[in-house]
Amino acid sequence: MTGFDRSDAVDRLEELVDTVENERMPVPVREVWAFGDVALGLDPVERLDVYLTKDILMRDDSAGGTSDGSDETDPETRFRESHGIEGVGKSVRADWAAEHPEYLRANAAGHAAPEKCLAAHLIGDEEENQPIHLEVCNSPFEDNVTQRLRGAKLRDDYTQLLDPRGVCLWADGVRSDEAFRKLRESELALPTLSSALEMLGMEADEASAAAEELHAWREDQEGVTVRGDVV
Repeated sequence: MTGFDRSDAVDRLEELVDTVENERMPVPVREVWAFGDVALGLDPVERLDVYLTKDILMRDDSAGGTSDGSDETDPETRFRESHGIEGVGKSVRADWAAEHPEYLRANAAGHAAPEKCLAAHLIGDEEENQPIHLEVCNSPFEDNVTQRLRGAKLRDDYTQLLDPRGVCLWADGVRSDEAFRKLRESELALPTLSSALEMLGMEADEASAAAEELHAWREDQEGVTVRGDVV
């Protein structure tokens, strides 16, 4: 699949927000943003870029447990034995994992990975040929744009940049119908990526080089891609 018709891309975003609104997620989600091609009014949309702000699961009230402290109903033990995955009830909700074990995903260390679980629930498997990129972080989109810019400059790796040209679709339970309308009608007037980076304080030459590097990285991505970080 090489891209979405613009109307199909916005439909896909609405489906995603519907799911966040109406279904139990592996971790609490606070914001849903769209950025990149779909925010720029392009048609077709080559890749659909979505950003989720999530909470870090400090305490999972759904985890349960037995009164004698045994592991009989401990979700971490159950899913370690059944799926070989650690951290259920700690990094992702236990009741969500029990209801949706097909969406449970782990990182390379074998621990339940919230960003991968969210992607599986909202989008599907990474093997599916959908041109969708999902960014997941505990920090709000606008804060993480500046955090990632600082980190990319320190590491001299502009593939780590977060495209700042975004639109908030849903926040703290409230959907922005106006944002969806503007996406459908291509009403958002946003600058080029290099200009947007200059607005964040980069010099013109550096902004142009950073934009080229990020575009090149993006063109190399295929299907569903997921990136998670913690600020």
